[in-house]
Amino acid sequence: VQLQASGGGLVQAGGSLRLSCAASELFFSRSDMGWFRQAPGKEREFVAADSWGGGVTLYADSVKGRFAISRDNAKNTVYLQMNSLKAEDTAIYYCAARTKWGTLSGTISYFQHWGQGTQVTVSS
Repeated sequence: VQLQASGGGLVQAGGSLRLSCAASELFFSRSDMGWFRQAPGKEREFVAADSWGGGVTLYADSVKGRFAISRDNAKNTVYLQMNSLKAEDTAIYYCAARTKWGTLSGTISYFQHWGQGTQVTVSS
């Protein structure tokens, strides 16, 4: 599975961005998808995840109510809509995929495949 994240950039606090992650794998529609982020000097952390059946989504407490994960199976793409951005959202954002059956989790080890990351910078 190859994952290509895009959509990052520089935005002012309070603004919005939408990240996209395009997958090359035919099994995207049956893959759990996730977004993680890593700020300078910090460990990678969970942001959001979506189950392949569309029935379950998970969010980190820090982004609940501000971020939304969605997917378009016809385009093999998962999105992360980010609203009301804060300076502390500044990080490299990574998309991830799991093609094996499992119970959706926000742990790094749950996901098998990772994209290259896209930089999001929020100015205060």
